[in-house]
Amino acid sequence: MEPTWWNLIPTYFDGIAFTIPLLNFQVHWYGVMYIFAFFTAYLTMWKINSKENLGYTKEQFDNLFMWAIAGILIGARLGYVFFYKPGYYLANPTEILIPMTHDALGWHFTGIAGMSYHGGLIVGLIFVVIGMKRNKMDVWKTLNLCFLAAPLAYTWGRYGNFINGELFGEVTTSGIGMYFPLAHDSPVTNPILHHPSQLYEMLFEGVILFAVLYNLRRIPLLKDKMPCLYLMGYGLFRFFIEFFRRPDAHLGRVDLFGMSRGQTLCSLMIITGFVWLIVLIYRQKKLTQKAN
Repeated sequence: MEPTWWNLIPTYFDGIAFTIPLLNFQVHWYGVMYIFAFFTAYLTMWKINSKENLGYTKEQFDNLFMWAIAGILIGARLGYVFFYKPGYYLANPTEILIPMTHDALGWHFTGIAGMSYHGGLIVGLIFVVIGMKRNKMDVWKTLNLCFLAAPLAYTWGRYGNFINGELFGEVTTSGIGMYFPLAHDSPVTNPILHHPSQLYEMLFEGVILFAVLYNLRRIPLLKDKMPCLYLMGYGLFRFFIEFFRRPDAHLGRVDLFGMSRGQTLCSLMIITGFVWLIVLIYRQKKLTQKAN
């Protein structure tokens, strides 16, 4: 099959945004996307804060985001270590935070490879709650704001994965497939196509999930349930997209019921979000009954 321009889009990128000449240090687009993500989340939350007169100041937002950035970055790294490669990092603990590896030829710069969304979510949430309390922000009201903005910020991360040509999907014969050089399974002249699962996630777990949550806020019963709805929505979207995404080579689909590690973690998200939602609704109804 003669590849089309669409099939070859990943070949137009090399993942490097720019190089710092004096240091000969390459800055990758994926790292730049983190800046775009945090800026998008900040802007979205600030706009809603202003529109709905939530009463937060810029200083409170600035301080809160310092906590959020630290928590997400630390959690994303530790999540990858413990969820995906605990054995390797137990044997090579220095590589958890030091971007160097050592062999018979000496030390080599490798960069910090491997970030986990779920780890970033867990530790980031802890740090954000600490930041809210230190800045005298209403925890539940602010959490609703954070989880509403999260999908739009997330789109940048998956776009960064796409530009890097990583985390691509399973092989497909569909015209929607793309040739990813990092797959190393075919030449560009006779490409084997893979699902651009990064774009699927960017669309469904990002843009569409934001639209769904934003509209669900119009329902009085669900307006203050964004954390629960986000966990369920993200978990459901990613669980099904994982069928198209190629799992980590060293893990495969060996979890319970033949699930990938991502599906296992998303299953826990869905269950947590659902139980949390039911508990909140039950408590809300009990309070309403007492008031009446």
